[in-house]
This record gives sequence, C-alpha cells and structure tokens, in this order.
Amino acid sequence: MILQFIIVILGFALLIKGADLLVDGASDIAKKFKIPEIIIAMTIVSIGTSLPELVVSLSSAIEGHSDIAIGNVVGSNISNLFLILGICSIITPLVYKKQTKYIENIVNLFATILLYLVANGIVDNNMISRSEGFLLLLCAVAFIAYNIYMATHAKEISKDSIEHVSRKEMKKINVGKCIIMIIVGIALLKVGGDFVVDGSVYIAKKLGLTEKLISLTIIAVSTSLPELITSINAAIKKETDMAIGNVLGSQIFNIFLIIGASAAISPISYSLSYNKDIIILMFGTLFMCFNPFFGKKDTMTKTNGYMFISVYVIYMIITIITSFGL
Repeated sequence: MILQFIIVILGFALLIKGADLLVDGASDIAKKFKIPEIIIAMTIVSIGTSLPELVVSLSSAIEGHSDIAIGNVVGSNISNLFLILGICSIITPLVYKKQTKYIENIVNLFATILLYLVANGIVDNNMISRSEGFLLLLCAVAFIAYNIYMATHAKEISKDSIEHVSRKEMKKINVGKCIIMIIVGIALLKVGGDFVVDGSVYIAKKLGLTEKLISLTIIAVSTSLPELITSINAAIKKETDMAIGNVLGSQIFNIFLIIGASAAISPISYSLSYNKDIIILMFGTLFMCFNPFFGKKDTMTKTNGYMFISVYVIYMIITIITSFGL
C-alpha cells in the first residue's frame, strides 16, 4: 500500500511538470503564428489532457468493465465542468469569447445530449453499439475539422483574442522547441495519469469500494488531473482562453472521441443508473450556455466558481452515500 501511495505522489509530480510544459509550448505556438489560444486549447491541449481518460476507457471497454468506461467519462466531465472551471474562475474571472459563447458551448451541450440518447437506445437499448461509436467518432472528426478551419481563418475571426506580441518577442520563440515541449508535456501527462489512476484504483479496491463508485469519483478525478493542473496553470498565467478552451475541448473529446473509440472497438453496456449523472452534467452545461448572457456579461465570476464547486461537493457526497446504500 505504501508503494502505491509513492506511485500516486510521483504521478502528481509528473502531471504538474507535464501541464506546465504543455501550456507554455502551446501558448508560444499560438503567439508565433497569431493563432487564437482558444483554437490551440480546443485541439492539441484538449486531446493531450484527455489521454488518461482515453487509455482508461479503451482498456475498460476491451476488458468488459463497462461501468469504468462510462463512469470515467461522465465523472471526468462533471469534474471538468464543476470542479475545474469553478477553481479557475475563483483564481481569475473567465471571459467568454464570441466563438466560445456561440459555438463551443453549443457543441458541448450537443455532445452531452447525444451521449444520453445513444446510451438510452438510438440503436440498442442499454448499449452503446459500434455504429453509435462510429457516429460519435464522426462528430469528433467534424469538430477537429472545424477547429482547423477556424485556425486557418484566425485573422478574420479573432483579432481581439490574439495577445499582442512584439516582433522581437516572436523571433525569440523557437517553434521546434515548442513542439518538443508539447510532446514531452503530453508524455508526462500520460505517464503521470497512469501512475495516479493505477495507484488510486489499487488503493480503492483494497478499501472495498464498488467499480461504479471508483469510476465516478477516484478514476474520474484522477484522469481529470491533467485538465485541472493545465487549466489552473493557464488561469494563474491569465491565459483564460487556454483555461476555458481546454475544459470545453476535453469535455467534447471525452464524449465524441473516447466513448466513440471505446464503443467502436467493443460495444459498451450501459446502466440506467448513470442517467441521473448525465442529467446533472446537462444542467451544468446548460448553465455554461446561458451564463455569458446573464450577470456580468461574458464572464464566469468568482461567485459562479463558488457555486460550481458547491454543486460538485454535494454531488460527490450524494454519490458516495447512495453507493453505500445509506
């Protein structure tokens, strides 16, 4: 047990360093090519920080652990939305760009609703089939294509979202070095995420916790650590586009790419008990869609952050209590 605790701590250290390299490398590339950071966050950073979820869900689906495959994604998205965005907005107010308000938020809501529909029987009741998995993968490809299109039209859509950088500063940015930083950062996130997840699962099983509880709590939080650390680092550095874009992009890829790939490889059995968790996720996503239009315009404030964290704490308490049948 002591060895597992050491592995978890080492995993945290790798996650912290990996997140720092990933944010710095991606941010510098965005500045070098005058690409809005929101675009970089929604693609390279989002997919990179979703690697732990991808590995865990794929392995779980192949080995027949459907509860972990589903619970990992649903729990991670709940953690991303309520915990990570909550913490980041407390550190610094998160400002919504026009693109985030009208496109990414809507795509995120669509992805959540689509997950609910495929899980509850578009093709097969209580089963996410291979055909539904390919449908989700097609949505992932479309979302990536959209981001590539936005990147190629960056000058037209986001003059206000590109941080001013002097020519002298731009010349100092070494693209090769940035790419290496991103690759190393993602690798450290992957290894660190594996260490934390494997160690946490071992410890949890020793304590006699159920597979569903493990997936919604320990595994979900553990696999969300890259998003958590990456977004917090970005928020501290006032890279708010990176912070919010990383979370939204990760949520979208978690559903489209991870559930899609897992179901395409091996159909996933779905327990209706997850419906309440997805509905909670839907309400939180709906709030994200309407939030820019109410209160302080285009801003997720500290008050919103405290509210989100409170919801997350209550959700975790209820999940633990109901899992033990109390």
